[in-house]
Amino acid sequence: MPAFAKSANTPTACLALSDGTVFYGKGFGATGEAVAELVFNTAMTGYQEIMTDPSYAEQVVTFTFPHIGNVGVTPEDDETAVPVAAGMVVKWNPTEPSNWRATVKLTQWLTSKGRIGIGGIDTRRLTRAIRERGAPHVTLAHDPEGNFDIAALVTKARTWRGLVGLDLAKNVSCTQPYSWNEKTWTWPEGYTQREGNGLRVVAIDYGAKRNILRCLVSVGCDITVLPATATAKEVMALNPEGVFLSNGPGDPAATGTYAVPMIQDILAKDLPLFGICLGHQMLALALGAKTIKMNHGHHGANHPVKDLETGKVEITSMNHGFAVDSQTLPKGVEETHVSLFDGSNCGIRVKGRPIFSVQYHPEASPGPQDSFYLFERFAKAIRARRNA
Repeated sequence: MPAFAKSANTPTACLALSDGTVFYGKGFGATGEAVAELVFNTAMTGYQEIMTDPSYAEQVVTFTFPHIGNVGVTPEDDETAVPVAAGMVVKWNPTEPSNWRATVKLTQWLTSKGRIGIGGIDTRRLTRAIRERGAPHVTLAHDPEGNFDIAALVTKARTWRGLVGLDLAKNVSCTQPYSWNEKTWTWPEGYTQREGNGLRVVAIDYGAKRNILRCLVSVGCDITVLPATATAKEVMALNPEGVFLSNGPGDPAATGTYAVPMIQDILAKDLPLFGICLGHQMLALALGAKTIKMNHGHHGANHPVKDLETGKVEITSMNHGFAVDSQTLPKGVEETHVSLFDGSNCGIRVKGRPIFSVQYHPEASPGPQDSFYLFERFAKAIRARRNA
C-alpha cells in the first residue's frame, strides 16, 4: 500500500479490520495499538459512561452519534476508575467542551488513561458493515507520524483470539470486598450517602458499574461488594437479605465455570436475587439455560424492550454481545422481557420466587430511566421476606 506524503492531511490513525478493510483518520488520545472486537453504540449521550463501562472490556466502540467530546469529561461520571473500552471511533474529531461540569477535555482524558481515539471516520459505512457481517476483530493504531504497517495490523486483527470462550470478569472485578453507600446524583447536592441501616445486599462484581450500586443504595440497600470469584460460603457469611449479580464482559459460559456453582448454592438458600446483563446470563446458566454469541450485539440507549406481563414497552440501555437462548429455559423459569429489535431474550424470572434478571441496564447511566422500577422490585422482595 503506498505511503502517504507527510502533510496536514496525513492520517495519524487507522482502523484495520480482519477482512483487510482499512479506515484512515485523525488520531487523538493515547498513541500505540489496540487489538479488540469492534462494536457500535447508538447512544446520543454518555460517551464517558460508555468508555468506563467494564462490559466493554476488549472492545473498540464506534459511536454513531457524531458529537462526541462536546461536553468534556468529569470524574463524577466515571463508571469505574479507568476506562475499560480499548478505544473509540468517531465521525468528527472531538470539539472543545461546553459544559459547566467538565473538568478536562476528552482528548486529554483519553491520553491520561492510555486509550486511543480515531476521528474523521465514515461511521455510517462502518456501522453498516458491522450489522451485515457481525462484530469484526480490529487493530486500532495511532501514530502522530502516520507510519503504519498495514499488513501487520491486519494480521494482528485476524489472529486475535476473540471473546468466545474468554472470561474477562476476573480482569475487571474488584480484588477485595468493599462497602458502597453512595446514592444516585441529584441536583444540587450531587452524590450523597444513605443514612441509617438498610437492606443487607451482597453484590457480586463481574464488572459492576458504579451507578448500579448507587441505584441499589437509593432504594434502601446496604451494599457489600464481593469479587467475581466469591464463594457461596463467603456470600452467606455476610448474612445477606438479598444477592445481586452485576454486569460484566466476556463469554458468560467461561465466567460460568466458577460463577454458576456459587449461584446454584445461593439459589438453594431462597434469598431474593436480582441480576443485570452478565448477571442475567449467569443466573440463566445456573438455572439450566444456555447462552449464544450474537451477530453484532446490542449497544445503545434507545433499545425497545417489551414486558410480556404488562405489555408495556420500555426504552432501555443495552450493552451485550451474548444473549440467553430463550428456547433453553427450563421448566419453572419464564421469559419476562424481549427485545423489539430482534426478539432476543431480555429478562427471566423463577415462578413463585423472588428471583429475576434482565439483559438490559436499568441504572440509566447513560440512558432512559424507564426501568428503575426493577431496583424497587428487588428491595420490595427483600422487605417482604424480612416481614414474613
